[in-house]
Amino acid sequence: MIDVSREGKTVILTINNPPMNVLNSELLKELDCVLDEISNDDSLVVIITGAGRAFVAGADIKEMMNMDPEEARRFAGIGQSVFNKIEHLPKPVIAAINGFALGGGTELAMSCDIIFASEKAKFGQPEVALAVIPGFGGTQRLPRMVGRNIAKELIFSGNIIGADEAYRIGLANRLLPHEELMDAAKKLADTISKKGPAAVRLAKKAINGGLDMTLSDGLDFEAEKFSDLFDTHDQKEGMDAFVNKRKPDFRGE
Repeated sequence: MIDVSREGKTVILTINNPPMNVLNSELLKELDCVLDEISNDDSLVVIITGAGRAFVAGADIKEMMNMDPEEARRFAGIGQSVFNKIEHLPKPVIAAINGFALGGGTELAMSCDIIFASEKAKFGQPEVALAVIPGFGGTQRLPRMVGRNIAKELIFSGNIIGADEAYRIGLANRLLPHEELMDAAKKLADTISKKGPAAVRLAKKAINGGLDMTLSDGLDFEAEKFSDLFDTHDQKEGMDAFVNKRKPDFRGE
């Protein structure tokens, strides 16, 4: 249910569970395995998108409807674990939202580092309409991204918003014509892949780790990661290339 393709140093994961790419246990486990496979391969950037007219239209309601509390807790744990793995993957992850990104789809997008939205994209956490709440991170990541009050409005109402509103509130980095979505995501991925891989990796680690710290502790964490890079080939290569006005030859080490 996940198509894997590669273009240069970019790996593209396309969720392909027709007709609406809903998240079920099988798909989550497959995604978990794919993430393990690409975690330490030679790719430098990951793009996640959906096949057809949906990115991910939510979790599989038919699978959830007869769960007891223990089964529901286990299902939420699987989704949270997989999305945490995306958030902490040692390389940038770009979500290219091609259509419906509802419930688990919005939660998946928020676990990525950067969100590009097609003008056809739709976002929302409509779980309260089913008398449940977001269970794959929505109540935690959405307030951190758009602010507490906006997140509460979206989650309490279950309202679905368009790509323009998602961009306005800071949920999406860019709003793009539908036909330009993947080209824009690939262009950014190519730009990132030309930078020092270890530096990009530690920049992600510093940002993610520092958000859960006080500013003082976060600055110490940043200084630690900054100094770690001065023991790498790429730091020497990058600075020498800059001083001598030549193209650097980064090795990711």
